[in-house]
Amino acid sequence: MTTAAGDTPYSDPIAWFRAAFAEAEKGEAFDPARAALATLGADSQPTVRFVLVKELDDRGFVFFTNYRSPKAEHVAAHPEAALAFHWASVGIQVRVEGTVERLDTSASDRYFASRPRGSQLGAWASEQSNPIADRAALDARFAETEARFEGQEVTRPAFWGGYRVIPRCIEYWQSRDSRLHDRWSFRRVADGWQVQRLQP
Repeated sequence: MTTAAGDTPYSDPIAWFRAAFAEAEKGEAFDPARAALATLGADSQPTVRFVLVKELDDRGFVFFTNYRSPKAEHVAAHPEAALAFHWASVGIQVRVEGTVERLDTSASDRYFASRPRGSQLGAWASEQSNPIADRAALDARFAETEARFEGQEVTRPAFWGGYRVIPRCIEYWQSRDSRLHDRWSFRRVADGWQVQRLQP
């Protein structure tokens, strides 16, 4: 069951996200799938960076990364995360908070197979976030990887795959005149979403 609050356009935040995303795709200067991802490290220090959210279903928002990266280490220590999207072309911000789960291997395999070959090779060549001497060293690693897979399908590295942020709350912010912006909070409840309009 979903409940509406006032004049909110949607009672289902996932449906609303899809509609807003479709509008943003028409005018955003950069990929509208970009989102700031905030995680908490084992030292309890927050970290934020941009990722591309590549899939969305009723269960949540999916991104992919190296399992040895800091963000993956953070999720292992604290399986909680927040996402923030901002689409200037339509004046909408969406914030997501929830738990994080690792995708199963078949789902990660499917997505990896859909990537351009260069991106597949890059996943093998880069020890994400680790220091490297210079650009030439990185290019050399890529060339070695390219030679290794010459004439072959590039399989997914076991150290690379996907995560899903399962939202417990989603907030929509819509720009309005005089800074009287529209805001709605959707909080997951047992039988759907509880909706509240928030003051700007």
